[in-house]
Amino acid sequence: MNPLKLLLVDDHEVVRMGLRLIIEQTPDLEIVGEAGTAQESIRLCELHHPHVVIMDIRMQTGSSGIDACRTIMERFPNTKVIMLTSYADDALIADAIKAGAVGYVLKQGGTGELLRALEAVRQGAALLDPEITRRVLTMLREQNHHQTDPFRELTVREIEVLRLVAEGKSNGDIALALVLSDKTVRNHMSIIFDKLHVNNRVEAAAYAIKHEIFRYSRSG
Repeated sequence: MNPLKLLLVDDHEVVRMGLRLIIEQTPDLEIVGEAGTAQESIRLCELHHPHVVIMDIRMQTGSSGIDACRTIMERFPNTKVIMLTSYADDALIADAIKAGAVGYVLKQGGTGELLRALEAVRQGAALLDPEITRRVLTMLREQNHHQTDPFRELTVREIEVLRLVAEGKSNGDIALALVLSDKTVRNHMSIIFDKLHVNNRVEAAAYAIKHEIFRYSRSG
C-alpha cells in the first residue's frame, strides 16, 4: 500500500511536534511537509501534492485555516483537508464543512481519533461527529435560507446517493444501503458531480450539507 502523504499545518510548533510523533510511529503514513501559516500551507501543497492536509482551524497570523482550506480545495481538488480544533465551535465547523473539509479532530481527542480520521479519509469517507453535525445542521436551518430548490436537477435516486455521501459513506457503503452495484454508484456520483458543478465527493458533500439535504425530500 502506498503511504498516505500528509502536510501538517499549525502555528504552534509543539502541536506539530506532537502530530509528528504520532504519525512517524504509524505505518503507511508519511509527512511531506510542515507549515506554520495558511499561506505556507498552500505553497507546500503546490510543491508536494499531499493526499491529506491536517490544518489548524484557527491561526494567529495571516489567513485562517478555513480560508486556506477553501483555496486548497479550489486549486488542489484531490487533496483532502482535516481540521484541527481546540473545541467544537459550531459556526467554525459549519464554515469548514462549506469550505470543503472532510472532517475535524479535536486537539485533545488523543491519538486514536486522529488515526481513525486518517483511515476514514483513506477509505474515501468523511469524518463528521454525529452530535456536532446535528448541531451544525440545526444552526444552518435556523438561518432560514430562502432559495430555489438546490437539488432540482437531481433524480430521487441521485438525492438518496448524495444524502449518504453527506453522511460520510463510502461508495461500498452506499451500494449496500441502496442495493446497487459499485459501478452504478460510481455512475451516479459522476452524474451528480456534473449536475451540481462540483469536482469531487468532498465538494458534493459540502454542497449537500450547505443546502440541508438531511431535511430535503421529494416524492416520485
